[in-house]
Amino acid sequence: MVGDPPNIIIGARKSLSFNAFLVNMAPIVAIVMLVLLAVSPLMFRGLSSVSAERVADVMSLQESEVIRDRRLLIRCGVVMVVVLVGFILAPTIHIAPSLVALLGAGILILTSRLEQSEYLSNVEWDTLLFMVGLFIMVGALLKTGVIKILGELAASFTGGNVLLTTMLILGVSTLVSGFIDNVPYVATMTPIVSHLASTIAGQSHHHVLWWSLALGGDLGGNLTAVGSSANIVMLGIAMRSGNPISFWEFTRKGIVVTTISTALCAVYLWLRYFVLA
Repeated sequence: MVGDPPNIIIGARKSLSFNAFLVNMAPIVAIVMLVLLAVSPLMFRGLSSVSAERVADVMSLQESEVIRDRRLLIRCGVVMVVVLVGFILAPTIHIAPSLVALLGAGILILTSRLEQSEYLSNVEWDTLLFMVGLFIMVGALLKTGVIKILGELAASFTGGNVLLTTMLILGVSTLVSGFIDNVPYVATMTPIVSHLASTIAGQSHHHVLWWSLALGGDLGGNLTAVGSSANIVMLGIAMRSGNPISFWEFTRKGIVVTTISTALCAVYLWLRYFVLA
């Protein structure tokens, strides 16, 4: 649930736990990763051939030289493990994951003895304010009935068929998230999916629409270079290192990766929630 902001949005909207995401999403993520690793040699010719000079350069690096405060590193590692355990136990101890994360951050602030400017400068205030404004806008659309109308239109388009709705959400989410940031898209879609889940999904399928939205929104960012902020950061690093990647070069690979990912997700959703349910 904490792997990507859209997952946090979905989890908060539907009250899905960290464990629910782990149990339902981890299997397909592992499958997609293994399949993409298998096809990588076909997509990237010469992937397995590395010059001896580059191997020597990498092996000569001393990672210990990068660590400036070993005690702080150990302290952060311990707190991270405790927070992860807190996420897993959250349903049992009845503490929201957000509170677990805040407690972990508070402990580190108190024990690290860092200056406020050192950690506050890394908080993405613009992103937080953007999400606040986004949720206000979505709340207004919900209050005025726009979301309900869109949900009813989507339900009528699929004829109330849960499988068709699941695949439609997956496909549209993958395509749209490839061209616009998945955070505003998922934030806008969550009330629509909530309406669809309450009107057409039966008891055995009441969560599948959410998993479809999560998979499409997260993996769709691989389609183009602008589909995810991580892609843009990576392109900048590649350019600074003297290995520029063009938008079209990225997209050509992205189309293959996203097509394979989406096809695997579609089969996974169909088998797990419709055939084996």
